[in-house]
Order: sequence, then C-alpha cells, then structure tokens
Amino acid sequence: MGEIRIGLVGAGRMGSFHGKSIAHKIHGAKLTAIAAPRTGPAERLASELGASKTYTDPREMFQDPSVDAVIIATPARSYAELIIAAANEGKAVFCEKPMAITLEEADKAILAAQKANVPLQIGFNRRFAAGFRAAHNDIVEGRIGTPQLLRSLTRDPGLGDPTPIPEWAIFLETLIHDFDALLYLNPGAEPTEVYAVADALVRPDFKDNGLLDTAVVNIRFDNGAIATAEANFQAVYGYDVRSEVFGSAGSAQQTNMIRYIAEGISSDTCRQDTELFHDAYVAELTSFVECIRTGNIPYLTGRDARRALSIALACIESVKTNTPVKIKDNAQLV
Repeated sequence: MGEIRIGLVGAGRMGSFHGKSIAHKIHGAKLTAIAAPRTGPAERLASELGASKTYTDPREMFQDPSVDAVIIATPARSYAELIIAAANEGKAVFCEKPMAITLEEADKAILAAQKANVPLQIGFNRRFAAGFRAAHNDIVEGRIGTPQLLRSLTRDPGLGDPTPIPEWAIFLETLIHDFDALLYLNPGAEPTEVYAVADALVRPDFKDNGLLDTAVVNIRFDNGAIATAEANFQAVYGYDVRSEVFGSAGSAQQTNMIRYIAEGISSDTCRQDTELFHDAYVAELTSFVECIRTGNIPYLTGRDARRALSIALACIESVKTNTPVKIKDNAQLV
C-alpha cells in the first residue's frame, strides 16, 4: 500500500495539531482533505498543510474515494455519529475521546467499524507516552507485583470562559483520560464500583449553569485494587498530569520533571496537553497509520474506550445520587 490518504474532521486547536502531525511527522501518510463547518478555518489550514480539498460537511468527505482514513477532532458530543458515518463509507477511523456519551452510542460505533472491517482507534494518548508504556510493561512483567493502590490526576492550566463547557465534561472529557490510564495500569482487572464527588470550586458562579470544575473519584477493581482519580480545571502553574501504581513488590510513577538541587526544588511545567504529550500524540497517529497499512488491530480500540466511558457514566450517577455506584455493563460488548 502506498501513502495513506487522511481526511481531517475539525480545524480547531486539536484538529490543527493532528493535521500538522500528519502533514509533517507521520511517515507514509498524506493529509488530503479537511472538513469543518466554516470554510475559512478549513481553507486556511488546508493551504498551510497542502491538503487539496475542503468540505463543510464531513459526510461528503467520507464519500470521497481519494480518502482512505479519517481523523475526527470536532466537539466531543458528535463523535459517535461521525464514527458510524465514516465506517459505513469504509474509512478507517481515528477519533478523539470520548467516542460516545452513552454506552448505546459506543456499541453502535463499535459495531459499525466491525461490520465495515475497518480499524477504529480512540485518542487516549497516555498509553503512547513513554513513561506510561514503561509502567504498564513493568506491571505486566510482574516487577511491581499485584497492584493495590493506583492514582491518576489531571489539572488543566486555565479555565477561561466556562460558558461553552458542556455538562459533565469533567468526567466525560477530562477524567476519562485518567480512567483509561488506570485501566491501562491495572491490566486484566475490571472496575466494579465508583464513588465520585464534584463541585465548582474554580468558578462557583457557574455551578447553577451545570459547571463542575473539580472532582475526586474512588474506584474499586475486581482484583482488590483501589484507585483514586482527580481533576481540576485550573492549575495556575501549568498542565499537570501524574499517576502512580503501588503494588505488592514496588511502585511506578509518571510525573512532570521535578528537580531537587542545592538552590531548592524546581519543576518544568507545560501549558498545553499538546506540549506535555507531544510525542505521544504523534506516536498514536503513527500507530494508527501502521494499523491501516498492516491490517493489525489498533493498540487502543473502541472496546477499550467503552470501558473508560462506563466508569465516567457511573461517576455521573454517583454525583447525582451521592452514593457509591456499581459499574453497569462494563463487560458487555457487541
């Protein structure tokens, strides 16, 4: 197979980043087309990156025979329907997280990719970060022993205007990364129960509008491990992502660089996810293109993403009821 011809859905911050990666950093891939609801951003990005076609309707791009695969990086609440539409046209699909906002939508998207026999990969980039991959391998090989305590946190660098943030985004769009990381770092185990608390501590004036900007989640697994995930939408010092697995034979940690020197403690901080996880973002797209070329199953599939979604949905129910919630349907897949 020659170059994999990629169509990009979305010309915003993340879409532009993925487009630049395809155009400049992914061997064997070519950015062919860009779809965005407004022509201006799509045309500017296409001109910058050498894409020959632009569309305002992504479904028209999905029907283009000169496009082999698509990257979906639009607002999250439209992902499932776009996955289904692309798969129905025989396109391989890379989609940002979350792949859906209900388990029913997730199942329909997974089934569409299965019926079309096309790869479906979801953008949980931490699995492609070197530190996370090394910790996972250590756990699989028994160097950490049996996982007992796990922790994952995400603190975004600045909230900005909270008006466009959809309800429950802290679980469905932020902590869902942490849920996937915890699943990755506790391989073979299934989550069974969550208890979540959340509030608007950064912008309490927006709580009545449905904003939750701070959350802590406890998760129990069927291997006995207990995990904590937390998130906050405003860390004034930068983008902060950390995780730890404590096991019967040791621990593994992934964190930003911290220096302990004679002058004191200092740390490099990043201001964007695309800065902290730059190499991981490129690696996940490289892996996606290689799956198309070889026919291999993606390293991170729709089924993996569905498991993280089941935790997020249980968290929402837990906040609503202020009680622990059993995770429903986490093993039932189409």
